[in-house]
Amino acid sequence: MFLLRDDISDIARLLESGGLVCYPTDTIWGIGCDATNETAIERLSALKEQPPGQGYILLVDSIEMLKRYVTWVHPRVETLLAYLQRPLTVLYDPAPGLPDALKGKKGTIAIRVATDEFCQELIQALGKPIVSTAAAKTGEPYPPTFGAISSEILGGVDYVVKYRQDDKEPKEPSAIARMDRHNELEFLRE
Repeated sequence: MFLLRDDISDIARLLESGGLVCYPTDTIWGIGCDATNETAIERLSALKEQPPGQGYILLVDSIEMLKRYVTWVHPRVETLLAYLQRPLTVLYDPAPGLPDALKGKKGTIAIRVATDEFCQELIQALGKPIVSTAAAKTGEPYPPTFGAISSEILGGVDYVVKYRQDDKEPKEPSAIARMDRHNELEFLRE
C-alpha cells in the first residue's frame, strides 16, 4: 500500500504550506497544490507556463465537500457522480471564496470527486480541495504514465509521490461536462 512509501500527513503539510506535488490521480499524473492558496496557484501557473483565465480542475473527496465550493449541484449530476464508474469533471458556478485563478474564462470552476484512494486520503488529510492539472507544460501533451513526465516538471515541484510510479498502463484525462440551459448534461470532452 502507498502508506508504506508516502506519508499522507507529510504531503498534506507540504500542500498546506504552499508546496507543489506531482502525484497520480484517478486519471493521469498531475501537479497539485492547495486550491485555496493563491501563492501556490501562482507557482503552479509559472511552472506550467499557463496564462491567466484558463482555470484548473479541483479534486474533492466527496459530494459533501463538493457542495461547500459550488453554489448548487443539480440532483441529476449528484446521482450521476454517486454511481459513475469513470472519472467525470463537471463545470459549476463557484461559491464565493475560491481564488479567481482557478476559474475558467466564463467564471466557472471545474471539479471532480476523486475516486482514487490515495487522492481521497490526501484531500481528507488537507481538509480542502487540491488542484489537479496535467503534469506537463501548458500546450504540451499530457503524460499517460509517470515515465512520460518531463524532468523540468519533476524538478519544479516540491515532492514527487512514489505511489503508482511503476504503473505501465497509459491513463487518460477525465470526461468534462456541464449542465446546459435546458438542464441536460452536455459533454465537452468525452
